[in-house]
Amino acid sequence: MVDEAERTGEEITVSGIVQGVGFRPFVYRLALRLGLDGTVRNAGGRVVIHAGGPRVALDALAEALRAEVPPLARVEAVERRAAPVPEAGFRIIESGAGTVSVGVVPDVATCPACRTEIATPGARRHRYAFTNCTDCGPRFSIVRGLPYDRSATTMAGFSMCPACRSEYDDPSDRRFHAQPIACPVCGPRLWLEANGEVVAAADPLLEAARWLGAGRILAVKGIGGFHIACDATNCEAVALLRARKHRPTKPLAVMADLATAHRLCAISQEEEQALLSPAAPIVLLALKPDTGLAPGVAPGQRHLGIMLPYTPLHHLLVAAAGRPLVMTSGNRSSAPQVFEDDAARSSLAGIVDGFLMHDRPIARRLDDSVARVAAGRLRVMRRGRGLAPPPLRLPDDFADAPPVLALGGELKSALCLTHCGQALLSHHLGDLDEPATGDAFETALTDYAALFAHRPAVVAVDLHPDYRATRLGALLAEQGGLPLEGVQHHHAHIAAAMAENGWRRHDGRVVGIALDGLGLGDDGTAWGAEILVCDYRASRRVARLSPIALAGGDAASREPWRVLLAHLDRALGRAAVDASPHIAACLAGRPVPTLRAMMDKGINAPLASSAGRLFDAAAALLGLAPERLSHEGEAAMALEATAEGTPPPYPFAPETSGALWEIDPAPAWRAMVADLTAGRALSAMAAAFHYGLAEAFADAAASIAVREAIAAVALSGGVFQNALLLEATVAALAHRGLAVLVPADVPANDGGLALGQAVVAAARHMG
Repeated sequence: MVDEAERTGEEITVSGIVQGVGFRPFVYRLALRLGLDGTVRNAGGRVVIHAGGPRVALDALAEALRAEVPPLARVEAVERRAAPVPEAGFRIIESGAGTVSVGVVPDVATCPACRTEIATPGARRHRYAFTNCTDCGPRFSIVRGLPYDRSATTMAGFSMCPACRSEYDDPSDRRFHAQPIACPVCGPRLWLEANGEVVAAADPLLEAARWLGAGRILAVKGIGGFHIACDATNCEAVALLRARKHRPTKPLAVMADLATAHRLCAISQEEEQALLSPAAPIVLLALKPDTGLAPGVAPGQRHLGIMLPYTPLHHLLVAAAGRPLVMTSGNRSSAPQVFEDDAARSSLAGIVDGFLMHDRPIARRLDDSVARVAAGRLRVMRRGRGLAPPPLRLPDDFADAPPVLALGGELKSALCLTHCGQALLSHHLGDLDEPATGDAFETALTDYAALFAHRPAVVAVDLHPDYRATRLGALLAEQGGLPLEGVQHHHAHIAAAMAENGWRRHDGRVVGIALDGLGLGDDGTAWGAEILVCDYRASRRVARLSPIALAGGDAASREPWRVLLAHLDRALGRAAVDASPHIAACLAGRPVPTLRAMMDKGINAPLASSAGRLFDAAAALLGLAPERLSHEGEAAMALEATAEGTPPPYPFAPETSGALWEIDPAPAWRAMVADLTAGRALSAMAAAFHYGLAEAFADAAASIAVREAIAAVALSGGVFQNALLLEATVAALAHRGLAVLVPADVPANDGGLALGQAVVAAARHMG
């Protein structure tokens, strides 16, 4: 027995991802093992432990809080201070109030124990679609407030039955204090409906699987919203889905079990780990030939987006269907994914033949995350369900930065909140040029600010005055009397890559290569293929792709032939363009004289140095782009999918005599036209284009790095989601002896802009 004189008390505060991960039960079991008395509770985004016992036991507790944490937890700090010795015994007590942090757990894919349980006849949750435990299940999609307790989730309306209550209260049970705990007796239920009526079915899920097998299209309510599902091997069903959804070519995601995924795609160990991770994202994988998939699932692509079932409902549905299923976002073209029942019934009417519904409300819309392995590691392309909202730790010299609200850009929008050296980058919120998405963005901003009790000291926005996010940021800054920081688009891209890679403010400048579609430059013109020298506070453009006129303005972003004409006229001269039969075939039926007149007079033909438009034009020359794009990146994706081999790169001509270096693609265009005339394989031409662009920008960046005495190059912008281009550029820079900073957990596209804006604004206000 321990002498009372040897006992001491402490209050231990644990910060990080410590809610919704079984942290309090973990502490409870530790305390019992170590013979400690006291209590544990949630307080805002922290866990507070009042413990008493021998000093050696308290030291062991503090050590175990870091070394033995639950699998989903992430401990950022353990703070200890003296406190009175508590009463005998150890208890988990009700959560208390406190300052909210950004430590909320994302939704977690079904764990092996729960998968086994739903597959075991006679088990209490056999075939139950809402089975979960402390290690898995819904989190962010159901939480309405913090502290994270059942009463603050969308499970509040489901009263636990005695059996679930017993599990919830039992420290030895894996469902001890699992807030979404449920069973067939007391939890959410499924039903199938069509034409406004519930379909009579003994097992709605089995009936839904039969409907899918018969070629019908269903809306399936999941964790973060609705999917539209059909049989991925049924050509007619896939074609019908595309026609109804007005989605002619954009690849569709597929859900399949792991064995089927291996049958469909070549999967590396790293890719399999990503598929099986708690986040369970869509992973872009190399398609195998002759898979049996409908060609319309991913037309013209060599990669397929696959995700494994990540809820019991999805596991049961995929198993019952016995085939891979298209599982695409439940929305009309360009509209946000629906997540509320009545909105789904209204919005998806005419697209789906029925709805597989359940009665657990969804607190917020969460699209599936998307990732691919490139340049040696998994890289996030869309941050959504499973990845948001855990915070990103900023470089250590941002610990004292003021809290910033950054609102991102117009496309692939996301917002970012910073606080105490951490950045909370929101889930993907969509393209704000769609009014409904803009409204949803404002709703998400209110939601995040309230949930995380964020009080910004600075607001950061893109320089473009017409972006909805920019206008909203200016209004919020004015209403709150806060400073408004405008951050140039490509500076934000590079700053995001710097921050994610731990580049500190005092580490100095980097050379940044920013390749994307378009962003407003410091000079008021459109930029999109730039080399910058920058730190967090400021950037200076030092090189660019030679600009061309975008005849028709925004129309050039949708019709690649317009950009092709501008590039070829500049590179070959109009007489040579008109004399080439191969070019004539690309431009047949187009109003070439009208466009040339627009460009000559500068009427609705702004100059732009865009890498995205360069890819569009190259795809158009090779006959890989439609007359009018049906989705962003369509032409560039076709060009990447066509590329094969490692041919010599097409030449680009650097012009280094002026203050602003030019990277001229004219020699590449002349070489491509010559190869096209000679009948060279399109696959080799597409590859040579990728390698030529990579070499040109790597060579220029390396020269600038030497001139400026800089040792690191950061890459960002949506064009770097092209794995072939990214890998070629990284290899070229590494060969030249430069450190390369590349986004991974943060999207390289505009989904990462808000993080870059936030760190730039923070640095400017840190003195």
